[in-house]
Amino acid sequence: MNWDDVRIFLSVARAGQILSAARRLDLNHATVGRRLTALEEAIGAKLFDRSPGGCELTEAGRVFRDHAEAMETAMTAGRAEVGGSDVQLSGTVRVGAPDGFGTAFLAPRLWRLAERHADLTVQLVPVPRAFSLSRREADIAITVERPAAGRLVASKLCDYRLGFYASPGYLAAAGTPQSLADLLQHRLVGSVEDLLYSPQLAYHADLLDRWPSRFEVSSAIGQTEAVAAGAGIGILHDFLASRRPDLTRILLDATIRRSYWLVYHESARDVRRITVTAEFIRELVADERGSFG
Repeated sequence: MNWDDVRIFLSVARAGQILSAARRLDLNHATVGRRLTALEEAIGAKLFDRSPGGCELTEAGRVFRDHAEAMETAMTAGRAEVGGSDVQLSGTVRVGAPDGFGTAFLAPRLWRLAERHADLTVQLVPVPRAFSLSRREADIAITVERPAAGRLVASKLCDYRLGFYASPGYLAAAGTPQSLADLLQHRLVGSVEDLLYSPQLAYHADLLDRWPSRFEVSSAIGQTEAVAAGAGIGILHDFLASRRPDLTRILLDATIRRSYWLVYHESARDVRRITVTAEFIRELVADERGSFG
């Protein structure tokens, strides 16, 4: 069995499509398809159900994926132990982050790391979801809570604050709430609850029993833009909203506090492109810690 074929298998399993995996691997999609077929023949089992819509793991594929991921982790750890850390900062590092932090904070700054290291490709994935580090969906994840389990290296990145915001136009038309109870008489903008990937994201629960929003957006950036457009009152990140002239903070004593954590897999502890990227992110946050409160 060829390890390169196993690596291709893992990429397709994570992407769900041959074409997406081929792009990430910088291979022709036909080559990826042939290598998958060769792997299935070598194993003697069908690993994917292939369709125009993508590739879905079979039961045998799911079993093999677990073993392949264990192989991948062992090879990464073995390379670091025997050969030392990466001599050159090269290859690809993928950073997964919540959309607000990823889009508004990291995207305008993280590119400088790639500029500094000519052989390094930095991928930023700012989407509101959890990332599996064991399955290599990301090399580094920014999370909203410390992981409770797994072979992970986690460190607190920063604390951040949220508050109640509305647009000046909305407040002029509907009035300014003077208490938490008053909020329930207003149009509220909220999250799509069944898409929340962590209980920490149910921000209203810190101060209110319920948040009966009638317009709901599944991303922090989307909620911020909706509130700025006059959709109603929302719970927004201070680092996204506090400096915008089209947003007004209300109920100033009502503050919600959360934390960001930087996490990567234990097997990557000696992989320089990952540890250097992690340290670069820490430095970015430290330089602008005041923005997060």
